Amino acid sequence: MTALFALATSLLWGLADFGGGLLTRRTPALTVVVVSQAIAAVVLGVIVVFTGAWSETGDQLWFAAAAGVVGPIALICFYKALALGPMGVVSPLGTVGVAVPLGVGLFLGERPGLMQVAGIAVAVLGVVLAGGPQLRGAPVQRQAILLTLIAAFGFGTVFALIAEASTTTTGLFLALFVQRVVNVGAGGLALYASSRRGVATLPEGGFPWRALPALGFVGLADVAANGTYVVAAHHGPVTVAAVLASLYPVVTALAARGILRERLRAIQAAGAGLALVGTLLLATG
Repeated sequence: MTALFALATSLLWGLADFGGGLLTRRTPALTVVVVSQAIAAVVLGVIVVFTGAWSETGDQLWFAAAAGVVGPIALICFYKALALGPMGVVSPLGTVGVAVPLGVGLFLGERPGLMQVAGIAVAVLGVVLAGGPQLRGAPVQRQAILLTLIAAFGFGTVFALIAEASTTTTGLFLALFVQRVVNVGAGGLALYASSRRGVATLPEGGFPWRALPALGFVGLADVAANGTYVVAAHHGPVTVAAVLASLYPVVTALAARGILRERLRAIQAAGAGLALVGTLLLATG
């Protein structure tokens, strides 16, 4: 169960990141985050009402609220980084954020077995190599790397927070709803402040109505990924769930290769292979 749901998290997050990065090339990152999360909040609100999830209200929702504050910051930085540099290079660097939930799991007393430790090491190395790390180049590339590192630790923090926000299925719906409402609130304030400073918040042609389905997909895929990660973390070691869920950059890189025709170098292909080997070690360990 842990491996299945964690890998589903990787798939969903990878596709959401690809879509978000693509949209950010034409629409400001902050607008992409706010609109996509607003759509997700509306859908979750309907689910919460029909499932009676309001009965799960409790102190644990503060974790969801905190994740809702950190999430938009991480997403904005990451989408900007994806827009600045090749997705196949930027995205894998985001995996360093896995150090946060891994550290939490170890602090709480989890002790993965020898095969799982080997799987963690191989998977993380593979995902980083899948980016064919290019740490030299123009200032734009260095800026993309800095933004990615900020986003990575933000994502890792969200991993750790959202896993503590619920213990039941209906509670999970409520926690994700609270997270999205805070996401939209924080992002909306930032969007308003940006517009007051004269920063462009929309593309030249106005609001991208044609991109609304894509924005909805990004928001809902992100929500679904959060949900599957919580299920994975509750059914097995957080250390294992976090590493398997962190394989999403491989999905983004492959999507960029298949759709945008970004070329994969030998080191990237080798990294993807190592990530697969690490996944198998974790799943069987």
